[in-house]
Amino acid sequence: MAEFDAVIRGGVVIDGTRLPRYRADVGVKDGRIAEIGKLKSHQAKRVIDAGGLNVAPGFVDLHTHYDAQLFWDPYCTISSWHGVTSVVIGNCGFGFAPVKPELRDRSMLTMTRTEAIPYASMKAGLPWDWITYPEFLDSVDRRPKGINLLPFVPMAPVMTWVMGLDDAKSGRLPTDAETKEMCRLINEAMDRGACGWSAQRFGRNSVQADFDGTPMVTDLMHDETALALANVLGERNQGFIQMSYIPDASKYEGDIQDHTEHHFEELALAAGRPILYNAIAVNDAHPERFRRQLRWIESCAKRGIRVYGQSATLEVGFLFTFKDWNLWDDMPEWREVTTGPLEDRLMKLSDPERRPSLRKVDEMTGLITNNVRDIFVLECKEPALKKYESQTIGEIAVRENKHPVDAMLDIACADGLNAEFYTPPINLRGDYLKEMVTSPGMAIFGVSDGGAHTKFFSGGRYSTEALIKMGRDNDILPLEEIHFRLSAHPAMCAGFRKRGTLVEGNWADIVTYDLDKLEIKPLEIVHDFPGGEWRRVQRSAGYQTMMVNGEVTFDDNRCTGATPGCLLRHGG
Repeated sequence: MAEFDAVIRGGVVIDGTRLPRYRADVGVKDGRIAEIGKLKSHQAKRVIDAGGLNVAPGFVDLHTHYDAQLFWDPYCTISSWHGVTSVVIGNCGFGFAPVKPELRDRSMLTMTRTEAIPYASMKAGLPWDWITYPEFLDSVDRRPKGINLLPFVPMAPVMTWVMGLDDAKSGRLPTDAETKEMCRLINEAMDRGACGWSAQRFGRNSVQADFDGTPMVTDLMHDETALALANVLGERNQGFIQMSYIPDASKYEGDIQDHTEHHFEELALAAGRPILYNAIAVNDAHPERFRRQLRWIESCAKRGIRVYGQSATLEVGFLFTFKDWNLWDDMPEWREVTTGPLEDRLMKLSDPERRPSLRKVDEMTGLITNNVRDIFVLECKEPALKKYESQTIGEIAVRENKHPVDAMLDIACADGLNAEFYTPPINLRGDYLKEMVTSPGMAIFGVSDGGAHTKFFSGGRYSTEALIKMGRDNDILPLEEIHFRLSAHPAMCAGFRKRGTLVEGNWADIVTYDLDKLEIKPLEIVHDFPGGEWRRVQRSAGYQTMMVNGEVTFDDNRCTGATPGCLLRHGG
C-alpha cells in the first residue's frame, strides 16, 4: 500500500514561514502534508516531478466577490489560474443572504453597479435555494468547489433583513431592538461557520453606489452600530472584520483621516480581533497618502492594536465604456448621468447644460485616474470616429479646442456609448511600491476584487504579478517574504486553520512553478458567464501544478476537473 497519495519530488520548498528555501520532497496523504524530506518514489501513488521548480503554499486572497460566480464557476477564475487556493467571500458588506424571496431580484440589481456583476448572469446562475444565512452556507457547501471559501457575514443584507430596505437605506440609527437582532444574526451565522462581518461605509456620496445611484445600505451605517457589531466578535473571541470607510465630513470636525484611524482602533479594541483596513494604494502623484496610512498601521502594531492594512499591489488600468462605467460615483453629478436606461444615459451625457458640473471630475484625484487628459481612446464602433483610436483625451482636446471631459463625452455619445476607453495605471513607480511593501506596517497583499468589475480589469492576477514584479524582475522582496505575504500572512489574519504554510500536518494547498517562466497572458474577452454575458480575463503561464486539499486542480495550466475545495466553516 502506498505511503503517500502524491510526492512532489525534487523542488525547492519555500514554505511561507520566512525560513530560507530548501530542496526537499513533499509527501501528501489524505489531503494533508504528511512528510517533508527525502522521500522514495515507490512510496507514492503519483509522483510530481518538481525538479527546477519552486514549491510553495497556495495563495490566500482575503478580498473577493465570488459570492455569485462560485455557483457557476467552481474554480473562481481568474484567481485559481494564478495560484490562489483559498478566498474570502462576502466582502464590503455585500452578498446574497439573508434575503427574503421578494427581495431577491433587488439584491441582484444592487450588485450590478457597486461590483459590476452582470444581472443576466446572476439571474441565470444563482440557484436561490436559501433564505437565511445558514441556508446560504449549506447551499455553498453542496456545490462542487475547486477552491476553498471562507465566508464573511455581509452587513447590507443583514441590515435590510432587520430594518426593511427603505429604512435601511434612509440612514436612520437602528433601534436598540434592531441592533440586538443584527447581533443575533451575526452570532447565528458565526455559529454555523462565518468568519466575521464586513461593511463598505462611504457615506451619501459613495464611490460605489447602488444600481439606482443611491448609497448602499452599509454606506449609511452609524459608528454606534459598527461598535455594537464589533462587540459580538469580542464576546465570542472569534472572527475578524473587513471594512472600507470614508467618514461624512459634515459630521466631524478636524481631519477626516484622524477620525477614520480613531474609529478603526475603537472597533479593533472592542472586538479584540483583527480588522482589515481597505485599502492602502500607491498614487504616484500623491505619495503622502500611502505613507500616512502606513505610519498609522505601524503605530497600531506598536500599541498592540490589531488593525491590518490591505494593500493594492497591482498596476491597475481600467477598460470601460459609458454603458457600464460607475467608478466616479462619489460625484453626484456623475452618478445622475450614468444611471437609468441606456437611452436616458445617452441623453444626459449629451446634454450641454450638464457638462459644466461633469467637468469637475478633472479636478479629482483618486484610485482610478489623476487626470481625464491621460485616458486613451481604445476603440470606436462608428467608422467616422476611428481617427481617435490610440490617442489620449488630452491630445484630442487640444486639437479640437475642447475641455477634456467634453472631448471624451462627445466621442462616447457619438458612438452610442460603445466607445472603449482606457485609464492607465497611476501606481507605476517601483520605488513607491517597494516603500509600501517593505514598510514595518507590513500591508497584506491583495484587494483583487476577484469576481467583480470583470469588464473593467483583472485583479485576480495579483499573485503572479507580485512574484514577477517583486521577486524576479526587481529587487524588492526575497521570495521567502513574498510567499509569507501571499499565503501565511493573510491566512493568520483571517483565521484559516492549518493553511498558508508548507509544514507537516497542514492541508496540502500547494503551487509549483518556474519563476523564470511565470507570465501573465494578455487581456482577452471570453463569453463564459451565464445569461450570454462576457468578461475580461488574463491567464497565466509558468505554473506546473496547483493542488487543493491534496488533489491537483490544474496540471500545466489545464484544469483537471477535480473539485476538492471546501467551505471553511470557522476557518477549518
